[in-house]
Amino acid sequence: MKTVRSMILVSSDPLSMERGAQQVFESLEQEIRAFGLQDEISIKMVGDVGRHDAVPMVIVYPEAILYGPLQPSDAHRLVEEHLYKGRVAEELLAPVRELTGKLAWLSARRGTLPAEKRVILARAGIIDPESIEEYIIHEGYAALGKALTEMKPAEVIDLIKKSGLRGRGGAGFPTGTKWGFVAGTPADKKYVICNADESEPGTFKDRVIIEGDPYSLIESMTIAGYAVGADEGYIYVRGEYTLAQARLHHAILEAREMGFLGKNIFGTDFNFDIHIHSGAGAYICGEETALIESIEGKTGQPRSRPPFPTTHGLWGKPTLVNNVETLVNIPPIVREGAEWYRSLGTPSSPGTKVYTIMGNVNKTGVIEVPMGITLREVIAIYAQGMKPGSTFKLAQTGGSSGSVIPASLQDTPMDFDSFNKAGVALGSGALLICDEETCVIDLAKVLLNFFRKESCGKCSPCRIGTQRSYEILDAISHGKGKLEDLDTLIHLADSMYALSNCGLGQTAGTPVRDILKYFRAEVEAHIRLGVCPAGVCKMHVPVQ
Repeated sequence: MKTVRSMILVSSDPLSMERGAQQVFESLEQEIRAFGLQDEISIKMVGDVGRHDAVPMVIVYPEAILYGPLQPSDAHRLVEEHLYKGRVAEELLAPVRELTGKLAWLSARRGTLPAEKRVILARAGIIDPESIEEYIIHEGYAALGKALTEMKPAEVIDLIKKSGLRGRGGAGFPTGTKWGFVAGTPADKKYVICNADESEPGTFKDRVIIEGDPYSLIESMTIAGYAVGADEGYIYVRGEYTLAQARLHHAILEAREMGFLGKNIFGTDFNFDIHIHSGAGAYICGEETALIESIEGKTGQPRSRPPFPTTHGLWGKPTLVNNVETLVNIPPIVREGAEWYRSLGTPSSPGTKVYTIMGNVNKTGVIEVPMGITLREVIAIYAQGMKPGSTFKLAQTGGSSGSVIPASLQDTPMDFDSFNKAGVALGSGALLICDEETCVIDLAKVLLNFFRKESCGKCSPCRIGTQRSYEILDAISHGKGKLEDLDTLIHLADSMYALSNCGLGQTAGTPVRDILKYFRAEVEAHIRLGVCPAGVCKMHVPVQ
């Protein structure tokens, strides 16, 4: 996205389009060119902005001024007064009294542009991912040099704690605290493991990071090794990520040749090296203890905890396990400082988040934005609205085990604490955007089918709970469900959460709980009426 001084967003929901939003957009484009502002102003159509009181609406950033309803004939006045002369076009303002506070995300962005903020993806697509020289030119290894020559290990950990960085794998555990646990455990050998398995359906952010900037991960792990007292690291990479593995192999070889890996790094007494371990397609190996078992050559099944990997990990030694996105935040924090990092995102969830956008939207892909953005902003601005003729119904965050977010929560800031207070989870950042043609029973059935097949079978709550939940959902989808089945589903979800050995079973019931909380009427329609409101399920209800 090019750097501009102002951005114009034109609402493009069905009602806006019916009232001439496309003509307003085209008139604004013409006026921007007429005033010679095309290199300074960005304009785009966006989706539903949340209110229809004054559509078509036009939002001008960074002032976050809301104009509407507008006609094509208003374009000249708006561009001349606001964008050329720098004054608010008072007569075109939307009815502010009625709308103020009801577009919460609008005022929250005052003084900024709704653009991506690239921190960990800053070099992806800019540098040659197979040239360590280009990485160095773009501040590569500056953080490692600073850490090894200017900071003690405890100071690095203290910096990470002060930054407020939280794990990006889904749980949001404070990264500095985890590092402190490993560093504080006495041992003759310690390890750092990067979890790059990324087998969550629909999630590919780690692949984009590795393929676009593999050196950043190598540098990050080396800093982590120095901080916690480890001299050896493993990157556990999803087996299908062949290009990512090839680029990591190349990056490791170049780092060794340049003296950034191996013995006496940066002329110090610190030694560290990294190995790559390819996964074999088991979803369960995304769980950290199952991943450790796999590296040790055993069947990938989760261990009982405690003890935790921070004290008893790989081959019984203290082990730091972080995912790719968490680790690559480390170099910019070391270079720029904790206060800089805390200036991004929200007070409780600093920094940026990488999201993968999928589903019934006009634009899919990967974005990196400050923590605290809302789902409505993601859909309206970055995904450029729902596909023509479709209406937003729900989103699932974090892949298969993520929460189901209804339309009523799309203005909730997407950070760990805000989502937690709302009773949902942020997860890994995979956003599946669904429209009204999505059946919640069919969605839940697909997810439980995945979980029952990917369960390692080690513990009964997960092995039996996922299978039984799928069977009940399948029966409901065919018009053979009973109302008491819904109580059984809740009981199974609660039991899996409380008794399962690892995160797979503990979160497998999350989608079921969410659809019964937010879409119970639709679920009951399958049972009481024998119909699928979305028209997806093949109901087989006997004719009376």
